[in-house]
Amino acid sequence: MLFIESLHAGSNPALSAMKTKIYLDDVRTPENEGWTVVRDYEEFVGTVTLIGLENIELISLDHDLGNSAMSEYYSNVKPNFTLDYSNITEKTGYDACKFLVEHSMNTEVPLPNVVVHSANPIGAANMMGYINNYFKNCKQKQNCIRVDIPHTIEKSLLMTPEERLAKWKK
Repeated sequence: MLFIESLHAGSNPALSAMKTKIYLDDVRTPENEGWTVVRDYEEFVGTVTLIGLENIELISLDHDLGNSAMSEYYSNVKPNFTLDYSNITEKTGYDACKFLVEHSMNTEVPLPNVVVHSANPIGAANMMGYINNYFKNCKQKQNCIRVDIPHTIEKSLLMTPEERLAKWKK
């Protein structure tokens, strides 16, 4: 958490204390308090729209937000290092990035700091590249990076490696 807080060095501590931090992930919950956790794309869009980009301090994104995305991860990304979005039926963190950029452009409000905590290396790279390209075109610092945020997973969602392989294998 210390590293993420360093992204905000130089910002007004009183102002940033009032701003929201959003964590998009379908199964993980950050251990540290202070996050607004959203579980899917629709909830993410609704939360960002309601709060407003100007009132958000930090957004942390997961890529795989459902069963078809997880199936794609275990079937293609992990063994073959390929990602085929046509195999994914639900919206992903990549879609959340596209929404953020479009929303920033439409509202003319700069993006807050955005980081990626996804375990999916290709999805994470796609998200960081998309956000950083927008920052570059806006002549802002390209600071979207991959981070490790300590988290918990609900016990009912925990699986052994064997169970995980059986569930997601096509």
